[in-house]
Amino acid sequence: MIFSLSHLLILGVGYLLLLFLVAYICDSGVVPVRFLRHPVIYVLSLGVYVSAWGLFGAVGFAHDMGYNFLAYYLGISGSFMLAPVVLSPILRLTRTHRLGSLADLFAYRYRSQWVGTFTTLAMLFSIMPILAMQIQAVADCIGILTHQDQPNTLALWFCIIVSIFTLLFGTRHITPREKHEGLVVAIAMESLIKLTAFLAVAAYAYWGVMGGASGLRQWLSHNPESLQLLYTPLKDSPWHSLMLAFLFSAVVMPFMYQMIFTENQNPLHLIKASWGFPLYLLLMALPVPIVLWAGIKLANFDIDPEYFTLAVAMSSKSGLLSVLIFVAGLSAASGVIIVTTLAMASMLLHHLVLPIYQPPPEQNIYDWLLKIRRVLILVLIALAYALFVALNKQHSLTEMGTITFIGTLQFAPGMIGVLFWPRANRQGLTLGLSVGMLIWLVALVIPFLLQIELFHFRFGNLEFTSNPSYWQDIGMLATLANSVFFVLGSLITRQSSAESIAAATCSVDNLRRPQRLELLFSTVHDFRQALSAPLGQLSAEREIRHALQDLGMNEEDNSAYTLRRLRDQLESNLSGLLGPAVAQDLIDQNLPYKIHLDQGGIDDIHYMESRLEEYRNKMSGMAGELDALRRFHRQILYDLPIGVCSLGRDMEIQHWNRAIMELTGIHAAGSYLSSLPEPWRTLLIEFVQGNTPHIYRRKIDCLGKPLWVSLNRALIGGEHWLLDESQVIVIEDVTSIHMLESQLMHSERLASIGQLAAGVAHEIGNPVTAIACLAQNLKAESADPEVCDTSTQIIDQTQRISHIVQSLVGFARSDNSTMTHKDSVAIHTCVEEAMSLLRLVPDGRDYDFINECDAEAIAHGDRQRLMQVFVNLLSNARDASSVGSKIIVRCMGSEHTLTVEVEDFGCGLPSLVRDHLFEPFVTTKEAGKGTGLGLALVHGIIEEHYGKIQMIDKSDYDQGQGVVVRITLPGQINELHEEQRTWPKS
Repeated sequence: MIFSLSHLLILGVGYLLLLFLVAYICDSGVVPVRFLRHPVIYVLSLGVYVSAWGLFGAVGFAHDMGYNFLAYYLGISGSFMLAPVVLSPILRLTRTHRLGSLADLFAYRYRSQWVGTFTTLAMLFSIMPILAMQIQAVADCIGILTHQDQPNTLALWFCIIVSIFTLLFGTRHITPREKHEGLVVAIAMESLIKLTAFLAVAAYAYWGVMGGASGLRQWLSHNPESLQLLYTPLKDSPWHSLMLAFLFSAVVMPFMYQMIFTENQNPLHLIKASWGFPLYLLLMALPVPIVLWAGIKLANFDIDPEYFTLAVAMSSKSGLLSVLIFVAGLSAASGVIIVTTLAMASMLLHHLVLPIYQPPPEQNIYDWLLKIRRVLILVLIALAYALFVALNKQHSLTEMGTITFIGTLQFAPGMIGVLFWPRANRQGLTLGLSVGMLIWLVALVIPFLLQIELFHFRFGNLEFTSNPSYWQDIGMLATLANSVFFVLGSLITRQSSAESIAAATCSVDNLRRPQRLELLFSTVHDFRQALSAPLGQLSAEREIRHALQDLGMNEEDNSAYTLRRLRDQLESNLSGLLGPAVAQDLIDQNLPYKIHLDQGGIDDIHYMESRLEEYRNKMSGMAGELDALRRFHRQILYDLPIGVCSLGRDMEIQHWNRAIMELTGIHAAGSYLSSLPEPWRTLLIEFVQGNTPHIYRRKIDCLGKPLWVSLNRALIGGEHWLLDESQVIVIEDVTSIHMLESQLMHSERLASIGQLAAGVAHEIGNPVTAIACLAQNLKAESADPEVCDTSTQIIDQTQRISHIVQSLVGFARSDNSTMTHKDSVAIHTCVEEAMSLLRLVPDGRDYDFINECDAEAIAHGDRQRLMQVFVNLLSNARDASSVGSKIIVRCMGSEHTLTVEVEDFGCGLPSLVRDHLFEPFVTTKEAGKGTGLGLALVHGIIEEHYGKIQMIDKSDYDQGQGVVVRITLPGQINELHEEQRTWPKS
């Protein structure tokens, strides 16, 4: 069936517009995210690997190379079978460091802008034949379907439409952070169309052409040469070189790297793809022999075997099958061109354009990058079209495809070095890749383009010639020479320190051990200011915001560890935007370390801990047990009731446990010792710089409160106290012990004073008694009124002295022991004696003590201990009041209880101590002016009397300033005035 050119043009444009519509709907947010990010979509998107060569050229490849055609499917399937070893580590690197292409990966691993540029140029030359092949396949299909020979015009229209699609849906985002979800769904739909069309053609070939199973067996029995056509090449062809070429295509071909790694939404999808994609390739490979035999049976030798798929479809009476395979061809060709140009544009931008020219800071860098990327896409498609025109259909799809695969195979040694050989360096990679590409260029590309043979020689059983027909041997020679020079160059030359760190990061079996270096800047704001110079204010703000979001951190966290992580994240994000080499130079110049990386550093234990936590669920056996032991010991240190911190030799705090956080109120892990607030900075720095490993009871003022701490330190891994060694410091809060000892000493002094006072009172009592006796005798013996009056005054004063001494002795003899006896206690008298004692103090006369207790108010208890209660309460009220203030004591009673209130008009109760008033050592007085034991003693005495005590701040009830202490005691009330019985509560 012959088709008109206009019909095919309309069909092709309509199909590509359908792709536009699918991609637009997916990007507009109409389709649920769970569908866009489903593993099936990801697996089908990998079907971009089946290019026009996989749909058409595979049949021709089978015609020429027999069952060797399976290498095209088995090679890349092997990569996916080895996904945990090969693909997963690369995916981890691309996601962590935003490495959007193979050139980015090489530039990051080998820490060289030149490596990225050389890789980009080599990839550009290698990939062009396969792009031209896609254009040629579409033009040939249209020519076969229309029987018209206008390949250049048809190919140009195809390139224009594909360019528009790529610009619309491939350049909507500039960084690998944002995925091209619409484009991925469109590619997945193309893969489904290719599979459906190829299986439909195979079904028609099997039943329509070959006549089913019986017809196929009969035809093969009559045409055994068709069966031998597939078996014979296996005996002589180096199938292993084919497998090798296609094995690495999953990671070195730009369109596969883009779909496998850059567009990956979920690492778990790669696990599904490890069996899903080989299954897809199996379904694509099974029809190839059937289609080949059907094409041979139709004996349509006017059509090249590469297009037997189209010939079989055209042999059907219905044009639907031909249309379906034509649309599948469009899908295969357009998918490879779109994804390849998208990936190559990123490589060219990062490694050719940006190293030469970067936009000024005042220009919007994101708009500029998008514009340049779009221009590069157009240039790439134009170059592919130019190569197609230059080749002028003189070469088969197989020749063009094998040249590309052999060229990209030269990147395989470098990829092996990335994953499995940390000793590899950029000198070895550059040397090996140069040799391999030179052999590829001289032995394959030039003879291919000029159709000449430059050399021909044999080495053992291998034949080496520049004839493209011997591409297997040439590929093996180039790859072998590449590998040898790569190894030699890496062994002869040395790695830089940056390469060593990158090698540890990329290596499959190594845990990265980053260096802990001090940054020049100490805040996130400093980072923003530094990046504003090369990026501009808005771009710097955006990149820092994104980096903080990626890390789950806030801008107020300025610890050294946080800033190092922020710097690394910024470099990773900028790597996706500008390429790893440019990003590294930009970060090194604008966010430098205080010492250069080459000068050495210290392992970052915080990063290593975080990485171990990430791998926690992946560890099993001995590794899992050791990790559990590590976490157990770390938790013990964290939960210790004593403060523990560890310091690196650069004085960065590596560990800061819970006890020291509660003591200091600081979360200091990851910070430098010099960044701690006072008084801890001075205390710890002086201790670390001192010569003694112990400090006993150092007093410090923390938030206005005195603290006493003891410090001890130990050196980790050394015998001397050197500042460049790691140390562990133990900080113990001994404030409570110090206060307790002080109170004990104070109590002992008071006890001594009491004993002294009792002795002095006893000694004073004897002469006072004698004086009283003499005065009484003088009064009795003398009749002189003046003498009698004087004697009476002497007797009154001696009685006063005796009363004072008895009160002092009684108070001095009272202690904290339980009550010795209970009796009726007159509250008025007890309060009056307490006030008298306080008036003896020099400043006691400056306060107005008012005793409003009724003389008939009687309590049941120990008189001396109750007097001690009133002395303590009145002294507290005095200390809280200003000079001249009133301090009032009143009582009120009911049938069986007596309530005594002590009211002052002072400053009230501080909110910080209200819940701890009756605890020992709690005081609101200045240091040295209060013991903190008075209220605790009062509370104990009142409880011994089966009473209750309550402290009320009058400001809580809008009754002015001051405190009311309310005591309730068991009482014996004879007669109280009515107004006292109904006294209102304060």
